Amino acid sequence: MKILVTGGAGFIGSAVVRHILSNTEDSVINVDALTYAGNLQSLPGADNSERYFFEHVNICDRAELDRVFSIHKPDAVMHLAAESHVDRSITGPAEFIQTNIVGTYNLLEAAREYWNSLNGGSKKMFRFHHISTDEVYGDLPHPDELESGALGECLPLFTEQTSYAPSSPYSASKASSDHLVRAWLRTYGFPTIVTNCSNNYGPYHFPEKLIPLVILNALEGKSLPIYGKGDQIRDWLYVEDHARALYKVLTEGKVGETYNIGGHNEKQNLEVVQAICSILDTLVPKENKYAELITYVADRPGHDRRYAIDSSKIQRELGWTPNETFETGLKKTVQWFLENQKWCENVQNGSYQRERLGEIE
Repeated sequence: MKILVTGGAGFIGSAVVRHILSNTEDSVINVDALTYAGNLQSLPGADNSERYFFEHVNICDRAELDRVFSIHKPDAVMHLAAESHVDRSITGPAEFIQTNIVGTYNLLEAAREYWNSLNGGSKKMFRFHHISTDEVYGDLPHPDELESGALGECLPLFTEQTSYAPSSPYSASKASSDHLVRAWLRTYGFPTIVTNCSNNYGPYHFPEKLIPLVILNALEGKSLPIYGKGDQIRDWLYVEDHARALYKVLTEGKVGETYNIGGHNEKQNLEVVQAICSILDTLVPKENKYAELITYVADRPGHDRRYAIDSSKIQRELGWTPNETFETGLKKTVQWFLENQKWCENVQNGSYQRERLGEIE
């Protein structure tokens, strides 16, 4: 196949591109605007592949999208391009509306027009895979809100039938894009599939997010900021496991279906930070323990308390399960950042110095 991947220079998108080039015979057309979080250095060796093509295009530019479809004639689309950081969406929601909603609309229309031009088997086999987040569902009950006060099977999980209740400008914009994709399926018969994933972590993660931020701050002896009490719970998914799941959904999933993808790793933010500190204590020991750098800061406005994915559908129907536990994936992640300091320096390049984002004045 020829697969058009939007946002293929971003964190999850680059993992998808690397997976396709390394594990399949498919070709990739990487469409990326190269905003602050997009970096072609996340695709080492891709330029040497005859199966890789890069288009420096913003999905809000309809004319350029039409050109890309006309030239490359893809068999499928994997749509990952998005503004994705909650804190940035709090202080600057306009970019999230433009990219995540308007950009998705433009991509849907460009892809639909191209799809309508196809005939026979090519049209029947075409797929539009929209990659989204569990944050569209809002949040779930937290253990300390229950009498038992502990994680357990009694606590609800997000399923594919969970109603949408987004809390932030980011999650609201992603919820809107999900609705657009499903409307194009229902109204136009356009062959779409949607996936919603839990928090990703792993190599090539831009350091505005919790895990890479903590790793890099710790190595420099800077404070490790934790929102509120650090008791917010997330389900952590290793990015390479996610990439495998996404490719499986594209190639084996059923048109019109939604698949939730989770890592089966519910952890409080404080636990995550402490685990990183413990790994660093072993790999890069210093006189003082890294956990002594932990500081508590004012919580994020509208902060969701708990996310957790029920991924039994994709396991049952497509046979996907994560390869990494949180412990093995986190150790690989810390080791990668230790070995790739140059990449970390290059992606920050003066535009972002790990300062706090998302405060309301």
